Amino acid sequence: MLETQSIPLSALELTAAIRDCQPYDASRLDRVLRIDDSQGLIEVQAAARWIEIAARLRPGHPHAARLGRAMQTVGESLACNAAGPDGRPAVAHVESMTLVLPNGELTRVSRTRQDELFGLAAGGHGLFGALYSVTLHIGSLTRALNEAVDAEVLARPLAAAAGRPLRLLLPPDALAAFLADAEAHCEEWRMPLAGARLRRTREERDTFLRWAQRDYAAVALGFCKPAVLGGAVRAAQLRRRLLDAAIARGGSFPLHCTPEATREQAEACYPQLPRFLAEKRRIDPGERMVNAWYRHFRRMFSAQRCVVRWSH
Repeated sequence: MLETQSIPLSALELTAAIRDCQPYDASRLDRVLRIDDSQGLIEVQAAARWIEIAARLRPGHPHAARLGRAMQTVGESLACNAAGPDGRPAVAHVESMTLVLPNGELTRVSRTRQDELFGLAAGGHGLFGALYSVTLHIGSLTRALNEAVDAEVLARPLAAAAGRPLRLLLPPDALAAFLADAEAHCEEWRMPLAGARLRRTREERDTFLRWAQRDYAAVALGFCKPAVLGGAVRAAQLRRRLLDAAIARGGSFPLHCTPEATREQAEACYPQLPRFLAEKRRIDPGERMVNAWYRHFRRMFSAQRCVVRWSH
């Protein structure tokens, strides 16, 4: 077992909690359930931590800490399909997932069994079911450890830098041109960059709401924290300008951590988002599983577009 002081949460308890709309302690889902060396598989509960899984499979591996820094728990990383230290999105390591659906049904999904639900749930922001366990490929995890690399520092952060970085996805051959655009925009808005980091990410084709549509250069841009409200408004405007600049260069942005994106920007990079929201309503018509991310985009896409007319 992974080191823990909690009493494990069983599938039966989780199913009952979801069915009866009762709260449960998700941190209790932190166990390794089985290791099948003959099939090269390991099944872990949703709150199991990647760093502890790495220590269990490859004790003393020098890159285990990198895995822990890049991704926390299995469930958290699968909710947004986060990239690991080797650049592969989390779904790349997954054989199957066991979910409790909003109606309280326990089901196992994979690429060959309920593949549509698999694609919705992986990278689905926790909207299609409560994740009980995930079966992972040991060989894939070992490769991730062996190929792990740290983020490349493109610009050292300033002492005054603070706040949430802006994360963008660029085609590798457009990175240099975009960075020149970014510097020009920041100079125009008199809000200099306060650091930039680069990671390489890999393409995947398994998730419905996939951000990794190709191999990307994933850039995190830091900014100095605005001192006044007016500065915060300008910072939001600058972020949207930089999103437009990335899109113009054939880039995109990770949808889970970019709330400043406009509806037009979201539609440009994620044309499947309206259908994703419709699938959410179909599978969970009572909206029993919602969160701030869902409410944000539900509100964004339910709002009527306003036609602006200028009078002369």
